[in-house]
Amino acid sequence: MVHRLNWLRAGVLGANDGIVSVAAIVVGVAGATQDTGAILAAGAAGLVGGAISMALGEYVSVSSQSDSQKAMIDKERRELAEDPEEELAELAGLYRDRGLSSETAFQVAKELTAHNALAAHLDAELNIAEEDIVSPWHAAFASAVAFTLGAVLPMLAILLPPPDIRVPLTFAAVLVALAVTGAVGAWIGGGSIVRAAVRVVSGGALALAATFAVGNLLGAAGVV
Repeated sequence: MVHRLNWLRAGVLGANDGIVSVAAIVVGVAGATQDTGAILAAGAAGLVGGAISMALGEYVSVSSQSDSQKAMIDKERRELAEDPEEELAELAGLYRDRGLSSETAFQVAKELTAHNALAAHLDAELNIAEEDIVSPWHAAFASAVAFTLGAVLPMLAILLPPPDIRVPLTFAAVLVALAVTGAVGAWIGGGSIVRAAVRVVSGGALALAATFAVGNLLGAAGVV
């Protein structure tokens, strides 16, 4: 359950990144020019580049975590093969430290070792399980998909309406979406939904206002 919630939270954060970063790009370009082709090109480049960047970042991060977990599991497996009696005593000691009597701790360690020695040690010593190791490729794919789904909203909001209302409509759509992602992220993490939503919306509004202002300045200066 916790593992699934972590994945869901990562997906929400990835979608949030897609919303903010691509919205900032397209709003900034829209502040400089009303040319739909330029806005589409900038938004598409931001979407593709952002999705790849998110995927690469997640792949590297999860690869490091996965390599570390695999190394610890291999070490534990090797120690069990080389000195099972010492490992049994160590496991019993861990349960004794948690409040069990010496006799009960040894019996628990003995029964768990007979059932699955590696799983027992991984749980008691490292608080991990072999099946908890996440695939870097799965993480990269999930991150890219979450970013892309988030980025689609500002793309549609800026491209579909008439030019005279596209920017305010994009502002509104993005801020509502950010409020939702902020609330969902807080709900998953058990935090304050209102504070999280306000925090995310405030940051998103600042990003949009800043990029729109920069686009306006560049457009007024004749750069675009």
